[in-house]
Amino acid sequence: MEKNKSPLFYFSLTIILLAMLAFFGPEEKSLGANVKIVYLHGAWVLAAEAAFIAAALAGFFALILRKEVLHAWSAALGRTGIIFWLTYLPLSLWAMQSNWNGLFLAEPRYRLAIMFAVTGVLLQLGLWLFNISWLTSFGNILYIITLRVVFATAQNVMHPPPSPIFNSGLWNIILFFVGLNILAWIAGYFLTRFFLGLRPAKE
Repeated sequence: MEKNKSPLFYFSLTIILLAMLAFFGPEEKSLGANVKIVYLHGAWVLAAEAAFIAAALAGFFALILRKEVLHAWSAALGRTGIIFWLTYLPLSLWAMQSNWNGLFLAEPRYRLAIMFAVTGVLLQLGLWLFNISWLTSFGNILYIITLRVVFATAQNVMHPPPSPIFNSGLWNIILFFVGLNILAWIAGYFLTRFFLGLRPAKE
């Protein structure tokens, strides 16, 4: 990575590549070309959850090992996760409108997503204002545990298990979706590096 380039430059470049890849994605029998936004929506929310899990893991090891650098990674990853989570919500609405001709705002998992978006933003703002390393790491651990427990017991209406992509048996779609996820994770890495760069240097 060139030193004169901000991580946001590489983040933006990766997002452009991700959007281009999604545009040329394989169509699906029942949803046709509109399935492409479903692919993108799925990759985006998985990237958000991956960032939350990574934030919790970094925070856990930071608390155990008492390493300030791991606390910093936990903070940056938590902020990346909430950015991805917030931007996943309009993608979800777009997927609803494109494929089912309506916005099902009462859908249980979407309502929970909004609730965790609001609480996640408030949490990250609070952790940033308090600026206490151990509290940030603990908050990120608690957040993803709560999110996963709540979603594990949520009613599935428009998100029927198991995964329709990974259980489709269509390897072109599966590999394409994996590629989207990899690009989304790379974008998340660059956004995390940006947040790390905002951390005040310590002597």
